[in-house]
Parts: sequence; structure tokens; C-alpha cells
Amino acid sequence: MANPTSRETAPRETVLVTGGAGYIGSHVVLALRDAGRAVVVVDDLSTGRRAAVPDGVPLVVGSAGDAELVAATIAAHGVGTVMHFAGSIVVPESVEKPLDYYRNNTVNSLALVGACVASGVERFIFSSTAAVYGMPDAMPIDEEAPTRPINPYGRSKLMTEWMLRDTAAAHGLRYVALRYFNVAGADPAGRSGQSSRLATHLLKIAAQAATGQRAEIQVYGDDYPTPDGTCVRDYIHVSDLAAAHVAALVHLEAGGDSQTLNCGYGRGYSVREVLDMVETVLGRPLPVRTAGRRAGDPPALVAGTERIGRTLDWTPRHADLETIVRTALAWEEKLVVAVP
Repeated sequence: MANPTSRETAPRETVLVTGGAGYIGSHVVLALRDAGRAVVVVDDLSTGRRAAVPDGVPLVVGSAGDAELVAATIAAHGVGTVMHFAGSIVVPESVEKPLDYYRNNTVNSLALVGACVASGVERFIFSSTAAVYGMPDAMPIDEEAPTRPINPYGRSKLMTEWMLRDTAAAHGLRYVALRYFNVAGADPAGRSGQSSRLATHLLKIAAQAATGQRAEIQVYGDDYPTPDGTCVRDYIHVSDLAAAHVAALVHLEAGGDSQTLNCGYGRGYSVREVLDMVETVLGRPLPVRTAGRRAGDPPALVAGTERIGRTLDWTPRHADLETIVRTALAWEEKLVVAVP
């Protein structure tokens, strides 16, 4: 475990990123660095990669739920804001191992938030999820929609949102909880991307099939009440999502109040549309097989984006499906070359 170096008198401007060696966290670290921000990462490297942390960014290897480690890191690096990405994210696994998810997502978040309050951290940005909505009644989904998560993953994230709301009311902490829709793509400059071999998201699965790592792609259901019968999702490029975190930081630094915001584009693509775009970019067909529906898959999930548009100074730069697909494929090809 790396020990934080002692700099007790450092100005409290550094951003602590938990899970900064993972997919989304590493892109946020890049966005913060591009914005000239000082960053320190805490990651236990259980799913993250040391190589995903840029040179010059301190990496403290350990759990975000280790309150003593977090407090020492806050003090040593002059941390004024925490961005929290560390956690477990695979929905089917959460159903099989609910206690693991409540421990890793909720209990560890409790320890982290407690360390922030005890250390005087005033700003907190949380990686939440559209899974808190469950099976929504209407599209697009705005932030006032009922929160009825249907799996332990969604419930573990919603519990942390509640924790932040109550902590903000009782202490000086202000927060932004960002509810992600379907995050995809990779850094356009090729500095980071989704590197896990266990793919659970459509575009990662498609990229693995395109590079010969997977025999086929299964489409779960083609009889939904959607234009082509396949599920519709709101895909957001990971670099645009990272930029939203920087905008949330600016909002809080300017004295902005606590917020819960959807992160998406307000435009959905079906499974078939995504696969068609991958085939168009590749110039060849993919091995696709239709299977039965998966339990708990809503026909459509599309973000209402009015609130984030009026709250944050955030303009997406990669809001088209072809860009998302091209960057995801480029990253996957880079991974294949790097690991024969």
C-alpha cells in the first residue's frame, strides 16, 4: 500500500478520485488534468489498472472504504473535493451477490463520506446510475421520476444518494450526484478506455466480437415495443461524461447547491442501431444471434437532460453514435495489440 506523503499545509485544492484507475474514473482523471487540476487517486486495483493512472498523478493503493487511509490522503494532498467512482457495477452479479454490493457500494461509501466530513471536505461528486429508476413509467426520464430500483446494484447506489442528501443537511458537505445512462466509447486521444475482459455492456461486447475475442453477440429480445423490437438506451460518450464531472466541480466551487442530475444526451439508440453502426464502421457484418429477453430489462431508458443543461456549464462534444463506436473500436484494437 502506498503511503501518502505528508503535506499538511498544502492548499485544499486537490481532487481525490476514488476508483481513478477504472474505466470512468480514469477518464475523469484525464479531464481534470487537462483542466490543470491537481489530482490524487485512491484505488484498490481489484478491477482498475495501474497503467490507467497518468504519470505524475499520485496513486494510493487501498480501499475507498478505509477511512484512516482516506483521511491521511486528504490531509497529505490538500484535498478539497472527492469524486467517488470506486464500486461494483455488474447488475446480474449484484443479484447473485447482494451483500458484496451493499458492502462495496454502500458501506464503503458510508466510511468515505464520514472521512470527508471528519476532514472538512466541502465538495463531493458521486457516480450514480439510471438504475435507481428501475422500470420507469415515461420517457424521457427526468430527475423527479420515482426511484424504484429493481436490483441490489441500483439500490446500493440509491442508498448512497440518500446518505449524501442527509449528510448535506446535517453538515457542510455539498454534493452532485450524477445518474449515468449507458456510458460507452473511449478517450479520442487513445489514452484510456474500457479494459475489463469481462464485458457486460453492448458496445464492449461488440468491440470484442469485432476483434475476434468473442464468437458471437447475443441480442436479448427482439419483441419489445420499440421501433425495431430491440431495447433502446441513451448512450453517452465517456469523455463527455468526464467533462460533466469537471463542470460539476466548477458548479460546487462557485458555491452551487447540491444537485442530482441525469447524464445522457436525451436521445436513444436501439441495440440493432448500435450493432448496425458497428458493422458500418467495420465494413463487414458481425456474428449476431437473437436470444430471449432478460428479466428486468426495460424497453427503453432515455435521459431527461433539461436540468443538467440549466445547472452545469456543459456542452457535449462527442454526442453522436459513430464517434462513440469509432473510439470504442480503436481502443479495443489497441488492447488486442498490447496483449496478444
